[in-house]
Amino acid sequence: MACSCDACAYYARPTRPALVLCLGQAGGRGALSVERIAINLVDARIPDNQGEQPVDAPVVPAGPAAYFATLPVKALHRAAQRAGLPCEVSQTAGTFVCNAVFYGLLHQLAAGAAAGARGGFVHVPWLPEQGAPAMQLRDMVRGVHAMLWAAVLHRQDIAAGAGALH
Repeated sequence: MACSCDACAYYARPTRPALVLCLGQAGGRGALSVERIAINLVDARIPDNQGEQPVDAPVVPAGPAAYFATLPVKALHRAAQRAGLPCEVSQTAGTFVCNAVFYGLLHQLAAGAAAGARGGFVHVPWLPEQGAPAMQLRDMVRGVHAMLWAAVLHRQDIAAGAGALH
C-alpha cells in the first residue's frame, strides 16, 4: 500500500524544473569549473563505481556528437568570481562519468523532458581532507549559490572572455 501523506504526495509528483545544474567532483582542480560542452563519448581510463570501463563508447547511441550547455556559462563564471571564488570555464566535461551525466541531461532536455528547462554542469574541487588543490565546502556552496542566481537572472549569456589556453 502506498503512503498518502502530504509529503509523499508532494515528492511523488512530476517535476518541471526551470533549470538543472549538475555537480561533479574533479580532483586536481583548484577552482570551480563551469562546463561548456558535453560530448557523446565515454572513454574511461579507470573503472567507474560499478567496475565498468567503457572505451570509445557513445553516451547515447545515434545521439548528436555534442551539446552546448543551455545555462549562461560565462554569467555563471562571472558570478562565482564576483563572489570571490576561483572559477574557470572548461571547454569539455571530459569523457568519464561527469560528461555522461552532463550529456544525458542535455539529451533529455533536448528531447523535451522538461519543456523550456535549461541545463549545465559544474565541476567542484576536492575538499581539503581529500587532497590538494582543494576548496572549503562553504566556499563551494557560496559559489554554486551565486551561479544559480546568475542562471535565474540571465536567460542569455553575457559577452566576456573566458576561453582556455590549451
